[in-house]
Amino acid sequence: MKRRPDDPFLPAEAASSLRSARRYAVPRWMVERATERRLAGDWRGALAVSGFDVAFDPAQVAAEHGRAVAAALVSDLQHLAPDLVRWHLPRVLGGRSTVATDRTVVLAGYRTGGGLPLSPYLHLRTPPMVDGPQRLALRFGGVPGETSPGVFGSGTEDWRAARYVWDARRTDELRGAAGAGEWIPFLHDDGTPLTPRELGPSGRGDAAERAERVTLLHQDGKVAEAFAAAGVDWDPTPPESERSWYRVNPEEVVAWSAVDIARLEAGVRRATAATGRERFLIGAHWRGHVLLELTDHSAGGRLRARVVEPGTVPAAAFLPQVVWHRLPDLDLLRAGAMPAKWLHPLVARALFPGLEGPFGPPDPSAPSPVRVRCRGEWHEVVFRDGALRSPHTEEERNRESAMRAFGGAVSGCFAVEHSCTSGTGRLPKALRAQRQELFLRVQHGDTPGVLELLDAGVDVHVRDGRRRGLLHVLHLLDHEELLPRLLAAGLDLEALDHHDRTPLGVVVSEAGSPALVRALLDAGARIDVIDQMELSLAQVIRRYKRADLEFLRERVLTEHPGIGAQWYDDALQQKEEDEEQ
Repeated sequence: MKRRPDDPFLPAEAASSLRSARRYAVPRWMVERATERRLAGDWRGALAVSGFDVAFDPAQVAAEHGRAVAAALVSDLQHLAPDLVRWHLPRVLGGRSTVATDRTVVLAGYRTGGGLPLSPYLHLRTPPMVDGPQRLALRFGGVPGETSPGVFGSGTEDWRAARYVWDARRTDELRGAAGAGEWIPFLHDDGTPLTPRELGPSGRGDAAERAERVTLLHQDGKVAEAFAAAGVDWDPTPPESERSWYRVNPEEVVAWSAVDIARLEAGVRRATAATGRERFLIGAHWRGHVLLELTDHSAGGRLRARVVEPGTVPAAAFLPQVVWHRLPDLDLLRAGAMPAKWLHPLVARALFPGLEGPFGPPDPSAPSPVRVRCRGEWHEVVFRDGALRSPHTEEERNRESAMRAFGGAVSGCFAVEHSCTSGTGRLPKALRAQRQELFLRVQHGDTPGVLELLDAGVDVHVRDGRRRGLLHVLHLLDHEELLPRLLAAGLDLEALDHHDRTPLGVVVSEAGSPALVRALLDAGARIDVIDQMELSLAQVIRRYKRADLEFLRERVLTEHPGIGAQWYDDALQQKEEDEEQ
């Protein structure tokens, strides 16, 4: 499907990243199992299926904050759709589809009545690493960085006024939050995009038509006109700055950002009703923030917008991205980058109530044959029975292996087979896409999807472009399901990736669990290894402050004293001495 070339809100790279997120980040089985558990009243099971780690116990909450708070918390947990939360979380983009790192997302707040300075909140924490495990931590209590009650820093997303993105009781509100009237802006009732001829004044003047007009004006860089069409008072005055070199053009800050001007007023009013705050900031651009203020809280009050220098309005709360940012699902549909059938079921039913399911991301695609130019002919290679098969005899394969061992060049089918299992060289585009599907499902922790692809015949020895095999990325998956299968297939525990790290080294450096470390040790993984920087496992553990792996560090120091780079130990010692002084 081709993307429309005239949409600055969804550049090609962003469209590709968001499309991957929608296809792989929340697989269909996760939605189905989480929904089944939630409807059965098993909120813990729904969270576990969706990759959440719960860091509190309602019984302890009752003891600390009272039964009323605990009862309200449990009620929210029973209606929390964790798979929907994962669907709506902000993404890294820029060629990736993983969750934005180091974000706190506040879901709900609770009144204790005890005069505590800070209210306890149900909130989650996103992963610390871009390419690390995509597990989420669900917490209860105070939120770090809360400067005053209900005012959080720019790294916190306050979803209390946007329950439609996590509370199954409120998901129908998404349609109104999307700026929809009788129809969804830019889309037919089945989610397909309107053609340019179908856009234009209809005479009805409802919310959807107004949203279309505002978007098209914004898209053309006519910021002042877009705000006026949305009924928002726009102040184009540049913010004052003590830095003479610092000049901000307010229209530039807004013009090509993904601020959904048409939805701002409704979003601010909901946020005001939920939090009691009067002013909000949008951190849309590094050069300036958009300050939004209601002239009064009545229905006839006006919303004012202007650009301010970051850090100059500390009392204003940040408006969450899900409220001010253009909705990724609608932009992807409008661009024709994905079908409506891919939508999360709760999202699809809210936006397109007349559209029949089933909904959800597609299941893994079975490997299909790929044509390869080999010795002047076209051959087909295909993943089958756990290997990449080609129409060559074992004798031919042995001859090519011997040629490679003596430094000879190989080509055709044999070069493709070697690239597939070594992570080096080039693969045909279609085969590269099949490999990418496997490793995208790996990245998002889709163990059932990975197993389905392996059962369908994908080579268990395949490596990605960073020379990582499935053992190297096992920390992203359920190792109890996969490790026995990988070991039985003969995967090398000492294989090196592009950083010269063994699978054990990757687990240690990329937030793998102690349970997986012990499993690899039990399988015979060596601990006398160093990586590209000549760091030992003990040094890596110290570098990343892995207190949970102290048992491994002590073992390395005891069994292999002196292993690793001396320069690293010297640098750490010097740093400690400097800190003491």
